[in-house]
Amino acid sequence: MLSIEHRAIVKATVPLLETGGEALTTHFYQLLLAEHPELRPLFNPAHQADGAQPRALANGVLMYARHIDQLEALGDLVGRIVNKHVALQIQPEHYPLVGACLLRSIEEVLGKDIATAEVLAAWGAAYQRLADILIGAEEQLYQRNAEADGGWRGARPFRLVRKEVESAEITSFYLAPGDGGAILIAQPGQYIGLRLCIAGQEQRRNYSLSALASGGQYRISVKREAGGAVSNYLHDGLQVGATLELFAPAGDFTLRSSAKPLVLISGGVGITATLAMLEAALPSGRPVTFIHCARNAAVHGFRRHVDALAAAHPQLRRFYCYGADDGSGLQADANERLGAAQLADWLPAERDLDAYFLGPKAFMASIRRQLLALGVPAQQCRYEFFGPAAALE
Repeated sequence: MLSIEHRAIVKATVPLLETGGEALTTHFYQLLLAEHPELRPLFNPAHQADGAQPRALANGVLMYARHIDQLEALGDLVGRIVNKHVALQIQPEHYPLVGACLLRSIEEVLGKDIATAEVLAAWGAAYQRLADILIGAEEQLYQRNAEADGGWRGARPFRLVRKEVESAEITSFYLAPGDGGAILIAQPGQYIGLRLCIAGQEQRRNYSLSALASGGQYRISVKREAGGAVSNYLHDGLQVGATLELFAPAGDFTLRSSAKPLVLISGGVGITATLAMLEAALPSGRPVTFIHCARNAAVHGFRRHVDALAAAHPQLRRFYCYGADDGSGLQADANERLGAAQLADWLPAERDLDAYFLGPKAFMASIRRQLLALGVPAQQCRYEFFGPAAALE
């Protein structure tokens, strides 16, 4: 049980987390993955190597400590964590392993003079409280997915029925259930978890659904990442007819019902989730502004598809922004990084709109600043992270 004394001790550690949280979480991941190699498939090595995972965990631990008395102040953070966990199939038995390594890391990094028995007891109680909250919320989502029409729990075999190159970097994969049964209708903006075996090693990844579920299939569109074990395998090694395992759709970054003008802004492969949102929004007649930014035309996926939608739907305005001209002859509406002046020209005159944006972190941080400066309400600016969640402020 988390007592008043425990809460006070946890809050007292906030200054230590502000200055040394990333060192602590880096040590934690090293310890966890060394002692429990069975958990490695749950973590993307690239996010470990570039420090994104430790930074995200340090931020989460700090936020939890700051708001230990008011967890509602964490906002959407808990929901995002729950959905990520469900997409990767985190189970209750994983939590004690994580908790033990976290407490050991606190003791080993901070030292026994600071990490006293009282501090460790307080953090043990605080961790257990958080674990109980997450386990309960995750179980509800697992049950909801299993009980829904076409839903399932755990891994389900799917076959690759089609593979289509979308750009110099992006390829789409159409996946149908191996049992021929129905599939869960995902909400636009959600993602699925994949489990596959590459060179004898289990790998798990999350990918946004780049189209609404139709014809009993899911579509993901994957960017080839330099050195990326999974993305390169999908591009080069996975052939039509192959089987891989999928976890049910998850994610709380979804298109909300609204009559307000809709603005979808993406950078690079961030276009994937906005495509599903665009497909869902158009039948309503809702005004839509679709803005996509890419390095050049060669890496811009789905241009012809979006152009065709714009030709068929007068309420859709689409704009493209390229960082450079690649000589292909395909022109953008702007050949520079998307700035506030250009964005102001492309946005609807009415700023009471709903904006959804995805892309690299720096891109999203810039877009968020610009939207707020242009008068779009903060609560109507929504975004999602491809990897570990982080703050854009």
